[in-house]
Amino acid sequence: MDAVDLLLQQHQEMERLLRRALEVEEPEERKRRFTRIADLLTVHMESEEQVFYPAVKANRTEDILLESLEEHLSLKRLVADLLPLDGGDQTFEPKFKVLKEQAEHHHKEEEENLFPKVKKLLDSDTRDALGDEMCALQRRLAREGEPRELAAEQTDAAAPLK
Repeated sequence: MDAVDLLLQQHQEMERLLRRALEVEEPEERKRRFTRIADLLTVHMESEEQVFYPAVKANRTEDILLESLEEHLSLKRLVADLLPLDGGDQTFEPKFKVLKEQAEHHHKEEEENLFPKVKKLLDSDTRDALGDEMCALQRRLAREGEPRELAAEQTDAAAPLK
């Protein structure tokens, strides 16, 4: 699958899940939904950092990628803050709303600034191969257990641009 198309689909799915999670009032269900989102968000960010960003690093994308990595760090810090909280904690909903807003902002920037450049830089066969590699990594991370814990472990500094 084309890597850009894969990322676009994942952005849409995460945004849908983020919206729906805020509609839930029951604390345990809210926490359960957050946990699922945190896992999806983490495997998404990991595949971007380990596969997609290094593959699309070029003079015309480096600034965008460095900013994206800083946005990932912010998202990881929010995930790490939310993980130990109960869904009924008074700070859970405000932190979750900030996570939602930052994820949406990050997606918009990638979709408007990065993805069009990637489509010009890489041919469809290369994007398909990248998408396959990203999917394989995402499946592996999901199989290994709680990917959200990776985010909580990566809050000291932004991931390096390889």
